[in-house]
Amino acid sequence: MVWSASGSTIKDGAVLIGADGVIEAVGPDESLSHPEGALHRTFPGCVVMPGLINAHTHLELHDAKANPPEEDFAEWIRSVRHAKDRLSDERFVEAARRGVQDAWRWGITTVADTGTSGATVYALTELGGQGTYYHEAIGPDAALADATFAHVQRRVLELREVAGSGVRLGVSPHAPYTVSEPLYRRVVEFARAETVPLAGHLAESPAETAFVTQSQGPFADQWRSRSLAVPDPRRSAVAFAADLKLLGEDLLAIHVVQVDAEDIELMVDHDVAVAACLRSNRRHGHGDPPLQRLLDAGLRVGLGTDSLLSVESLDVLAEAKAAQELAGIEVDRALELVTIEAALALGIADRTGSLTPGRRGDVCVVDVSAGSDPSVGAVLSSEAQVVATILGGQFVFDANDARGL
Repeated sequence: MVWSASGSTIKDGAVLIGADGVIEAVGPDESLSHPEGALHRTFPGCVVMPGLINAHTHLELHDAKANPPEEDFAEWIRSVRHAKDRLSDERFVEAARRGVQDAWRWGITTVADTGTSGATVYALTELGGQGTYYHEAIGPDAALADATFAHVQRRVLELREVAGSGVRLGVSPHAPYTVSEPLYRRVVEFARAETVPLAGHLAESPAETAFVTQSQGPFADQWRSRSLAVPDPRRSAVAFAADLKLLGEDLLAIHVVQVDAEDIELMVDHDVAVAACLRSNRRHGHGDPPLQRLLDAGLRVGLGTDSLLSVESLDVLAEAKAAQELAGIEVDRALELVTIEAALALGIADRTGSLTPGRRGDVCVVDVSAGSDPSVGAVLSSEAQVVATILGGQFVFDANDARGL
């Protein structure tokens, strides 16, 4: 069975991928040509669907350890920073390499990754993977904004030179509580001048909201302990981002939990895309984003897992299941949030996200035979299992190989 992410399901369907890794045809197996010498694989009891897209990861942290009290988000952020300080460049690359391979095992063919080491660029390039890497800018000290920005700019340009053909470079001012206003402005100006995509954690937690709207809370306390001037209060984190010209169609706003109707209107006005990370938000006690309202507003929304410091796995189908339950949407709609809608959010729907002729041959195969209803609706069931991942026509994960069959 083929589910193409365009609302159509083809029983006994097939996908023909050319030698160049591009989809040539999709339809009933009996109606497609079978070129001589081409690999022909069948997956009985499975749903063949577009390769999944994880709209927010931190693959350089795949092996990191940080275990602070979950209820103290500001302390958790501090512990992550300390955990990263203990890792070498080589360890970051090793972790990112394992992260890419782990993503493939979950049916993910494209990642939108943020980090400070650049390790994911090297891992994706080495393994022939694909995704967008947003290099993070972190620096709350306004006096150091120019020096911090110069380092970020240099690193982005360096990484661009070594990135493989499947890797796109972007930049990410991390969050309102870790980035000074001058640094935000410099990074945004650079991104727009270089026409590179932007991403940023925004409106994630109550602690962030207290920092932005009241100049209070644990993040403000951390700034004051370092004799840093806390920014003047704004109405909301989204309003703060608007003041800094961060909002735009090139921005992927990550999390977007602490928002109201006025914030959503601002994001719509600027055509901002959203990466919602439901399991991560719940683990940290942030609550849920207003997913149904975001979708009803017409925003481009993808789903991400965040890092393994926040969630147990890179299972983006678990995020889709959570989204289905939270927003009360159909399975097809939930699956779109990890395929075509995520591709739209990242600005790559012309290349991937659907099984459409002319798109890259990125495919995820999910075995649904163990359930009582072997259909697309069963993809989000607990019995479903990813058994193959195909990237540009090449198998990057095959459960039969993993089992030695």
